[in-house]
Amino acid sequence: MKHFFRINFFLILLLFFCFCNLQDSNEKIINSTKVSIKIDRFDKLFHKSDSNEIPRLKQRYPFLFPSKFHDSIWINRQKDTLQLFLLDEVEKKFPKMDFLESEIKNLFQHIKFYFPSTKIPNVIGLINNVDYQNKTIYRDTLLIISLDTYLGESNLLYEGIPKYIRQEMDEKYLTSHIADKFAESKILPPMNKSFINQMIFYGKKLYLKDIILPKKSDAIKIGYKEDQINWAFNNEKYIWEYILEKKLLYKNDSSLKKRFFDPSPFSKFYLEIDNESPGKIGQWLGWQIVRSFSDNNPDTELLDILSMSPETLFKKSSYKPSR
Repeated sequence: MKHFFRINFFLILLLFFCFCNLQDSNEKIINSTKVSIKIDRFDKLFHKSDSNEIPRLKQRYPFLFPSKFHDSIWINRQKDTLQLFLLDEVEKKFPKMDFLESEIKNLFQHIKFYFPSTKIPNVIGLINNVDYQNKTIYRDTLLIISLDTYLGESNLLYEGIPKYIRQEMDEKYLTSHIADKFAESKILPPMNKSFINQMIFYGKKLYLKDIILPKKSDAIKIGYKEDQINWAFNNEKYIWEYILEKKLLYKNDSSLKKRFFDPSPFSKFYLEIDNESPGKIGQWLGWQIVRSFSDNNPDTELLDILSMSPETLFKKSSYKPSR
């Protein structure tokens, strides 16, 4: 019996080192993948151009100039005091784009490795009246970044914005937001909006971030602070027991999305723990289920995980939190 356990122990070690070597090998290939990222500073170009340059800019960036607006609108916007103030704040925060370009490059190197047909987008930086609901827009060959929504949560411009929204208005969350947009193109939302289907949908998106943002922390991937991610891990067992006790798994109730999946100051268990909990706890729990599936089914390909039905994935995940 002792020999049996000794052999098992060495087998586990061997598998672990093989996995680590495979990861290291993949990372070397990924880091050598040729990807060029240059943020085109439309914000500077637009606001520092003369009004007679508007026609040329419209030709170059037609998607940023809706035809329903007369040129006078754009001329006035060029010299608008608020717009120039926002530009100044962006310039102070991002005197150079090197860090952001490096972060985006690394993300797309990983995306190209796992999704070779992906086109590297043209990246455009602009200011957009601090529209935090549209911090990034990603469409196939185009990535637009509203630079004025990444000035840091303590920036005075963000006073009045709820704290749970403001905390993600920081450059460290940028690639996570881009990865979110990319995931939307690879993972279909469920037709049936049951609790378990929504958990698995969001769980897949977050699991994809594990793959294409391997160096980012869990907190960054889901948009939490470290104390929030710690709360989730420390209370995982109790969260799961609550869901089972309330028989929520197969419920199809729109109010559950607001309570457990949408961004919010906290998740709504209607218990004393509510104020301690972070929002989106249903997303986080779905993430742990998908991770459990991956751990228990290591030979399953990434694309198969992303396309697998929620019911099948859940059943094969053998998910059972112990902490």
